[in-house]
Amino acid sequence: MSSATIIYTGGLIFDGHQLLRNYSAVFSNNTCTSLIPDAELCQSSTVIELNGDILSAGYADLQVNGGGGILFNDDPSIATLTTIADAHNTMGTTHLLPTLITDAPQITEAAIEATIEATTAAAHSRLGAIVGLHLEGPHISIEKKGAHDANLIRPMQPGDLNLLLQAAQHLPILQVTLAPENVSIKQVQALAEAGIIVALGHTNADYKTCIAYHQAGARCVTHLFNAMSQLGSREPGLVGAAFDTDELSVGLIADGVHVHPASIKAAWKIKALAGRCYLVTDAMTPAGTTLDAFKLNGRNIKRQNGRLTLEDGTLAGADIELTHAIRFLCTEVGVDLEDALRAAIEVPRQVLGMDKAEASIVGQSAGRIIRISAALDKVCHL
Repeated sequence: MSSATIIYTGGLIFDGHQLLRNYSAVFSNNTCTSLIPDAELCQSSTVIELNGDILSAGYADLQVNGGGGILFNDDPSIATLTTIADAHNTMGTTHLLPTLITDAPQITEAAIEATIEATTAAAHSRLGAIVGLHLEGPHISIEKKGAHDANLIRPMQPGDLNLLLQAAQHLPILQVTLAPENVSIKQVQALAEAGIIVALGHTNADYKTCIAYHQAGARCVTHLFNAMSQLGSREPGLVGAAFDTDELSVGLIADGVHVHPASIKAAWKIKALAGRCYLVTDAMTPAGTTLDAFKLNGRNIKRQNGRLTLEDGTLAGADIELTHAIRFLCTEVGVDLEDALRAAIEVPRQVLGMDKAEASIVGQSAGRIIRISAALDKVCHL
């Protein structure tokens, strides 16, 4: 895009909170400078027709295990993070948390070091999408391990806690998914006091315990409904705790595989309308590729019909892009497009503690603005 003023018109604009119709986006020097009513268009400017497409700030994804043919666990390095960031950038994600699945202590340490290096260099490289780190395990429940390797799951020891507290001093954002079965309330308090985003997940803890851990500082629930205690008539579990607590934000994999549309609809009415539901991909190695198989901790994972599964059928991450998750919400769950966009753009940024301006299209460079097709089937950068 040149330095001349360019106006995009004839589509929809998500301004970071609401979807604007009959508005145009004005760009100068590769940056969106303002949004104006179509009636105020300047005829002397270069005008580009959107043909019904949507302009928005890029997506924010808080759970990205891999992409571009590699898993973060396989090689937690700058090279891997660059590959993952590039792959998700092509899918419209401009802010992401690389996510390390339960692994050995030395792998966790390497992931922390690589992400610290990446976020330090991000402003001047292709790593600009990396905004922090998400550690999903190893301090989770074996009973609700999902595809995590049971041999690597363990209680949080003083050394583990210290490692996380030290990491939080050098990372702009650190999120950890843990289970009460293997982490104490005092440890959660220490993590929260250090500014770490504590998420409950992969746990069979009861409602009362989950509420206590929330009161100790847990702020999120990782991939709601999956790998956790369910809502029952006499025991509400973690799902019930999430529903009953306004302050708990929940991640959701909206692919029709991990969660039934009716369950999504129920959760949406409770959490999304309060601004507490955000979309995640839980992306694995094949994201952005045509790979049909990969390995996780030495185990074979098959990619078929929108599913990623171990040989025993256990789901191992998800095979979806956020654009397709938005489409699924709109077409299969009946969610309004504006609300679905918030769940992929505004709400996850709020969870990360980012300023509202980060979700706005105004002030963003063209490289961080995406064009979503009117059919919600593809996305590209300006």
